[in-house]
Amino acid sequence: MSSSSPDSSLSAPLHWKFSQVFGEKAPGEDVQNSDLISAIEFDKSGRHLAVGDRGGRVIIFESKEAEETNEQRSRIELEAVDFSSKAHRRPIYQYKAEFQSHEPEFDYLKSLEIEEKINRVRWCMTHGGSMFLLSANDKTVKLWKLKEHKVKQVKETDHSSAVHSENGLLAEASYISMQGKPTVPNGHDMEWTTNAVKNISPVQEAQAKISSLEDSVRASCRKVYAHAHDFNINSVSNNSDGETFISADDLRINLWNLDVKDQCFNIIDIKPSNMEDLTAVTMHVLLCPNFILALCSEVITSAEFHPSHCNLLAYSSSRGFIHLIDMRQSALCDKSATILQETEHQPGSKSFFTEIIASISDIKFVNDGQCILSRDFMNLKLWDIRKDSMPVKVFKVHEHLRPKLCELYNNDSIFDKFECCVNGSGSHFATGSYRFHHALQTLLGTHLTT
Repeated sequence: MSSSSPDSSLSAPLHWKFSQVFGEKAPGEDVQNSDLISAIEFDKSGRHLAVGDRGGRVIIFESKEAEETNEQRSRIELEAVDFSSKAHRRPIYQYKAEFQSHEPEFDYLKSLEIEEKINRVRWCMTHGGSMFLLSANDKTVKLWKLKEHKVKQVKETDHSSAVHSENGLLAEASYISMQGKPTVPNGHDMEWTTNAVKNISPVQEAQAKISSLEDSVRASCRKVYAHAHDFNINSVSNNSDGETFISADDLRINLWNLDVKDQCFNIIDIKPSNMEDLTAVTMHVLLCPNFILALCSEVITSAEFHPSHCNLLAYSSSRGFIHLIDMRQSALCDKSATILQETEHQPGSKSFFTEIIASISDIKFVNDGQCILSRDFMNLKLWDIRKDSMPVKVFKVHEHLRPKLCELYNNDSIFDKFECCVNGSGSHFATGSYRFHHALQTLLGTHLTT
């Protein structure tokens, strides 16, 4: 499918292609469930893309343009670059690294299988030339460090010659190749392969012809944040202070320090003091989110830190509310500083489906944090945090499905969750839909202007 950009004079037509996996598939080849994409995240610069799949893997892609800027070029070549045309060139991402983030587990105390599927990936701040990111499945969050290093590729060696080292021992040049080096799970390289290249003696290196120095990325797990959630994690968000992050499930939000893996602070807890107060239907919802939400109960659906103020965070609920929290007010932030909710203009217009479709599935701060983008089943809404009574703009994504709500309820599709995202400048957004063509017509070219 192809479609034109709003400003066709500055950019070529966009060609849209739907894909649930990365890489080329042979004709007739079945797509494995473990290869399906389950999470995706760009870093702030847009140079790197992290993708999580149902098999517990995280794949890193790098912009081809970013690789070109890293290469040393002469002054004449730099002056010859046409930056005006380069600015409008579509980015091309190429494979950079891959590692196994999570493995399937079994909770013997609760007799519960924990899938390896990656639910969230979030980039952290870069330190010392290394990249860091958080990856999470249903129960555990992990901090990963990605470090680039040069790998020596030996082209050939002279096996016939033998020389004496300084201590008089006979040394013979050996052939060492890093191609096809063995690895162990979770992205850790076998130590002997790395040490073998580092320990090439000057005599051996003189006899060996090094063909090239290739860039390689080593992924290592730095921290594992576990045993803090009774229900499935639905959100992970980094703080602007670069030191903390939050993880949220249906009833609680925990605050973590990146350097401390075995302790977190519960800052929001809407769990009833007596779990029996939750109806049987609500408990079914918490365990099986596709079932109907109890209309009298509220669960957390999404949470995110403010992009610049480290003391502010927002979380959405199944009742269609957005709670804006100031962590400076108290240690337990159960009382919201502001609640964004749309007032009912026509009393009596409620139906059986009103509160079901009002449940917010995702929220995102826009650009400088003055606005929040929220997505429910029917609409995408833009909120100004200074106006809590109504959104400043409503984008009707599924209005054509309103006459079919009864049918969607019968097949449980009405409980499907859709996410939303905003570009770096805060001028464009994207979200999901059932009919790709209709969603594209509705959303493409829409600007977030208040």
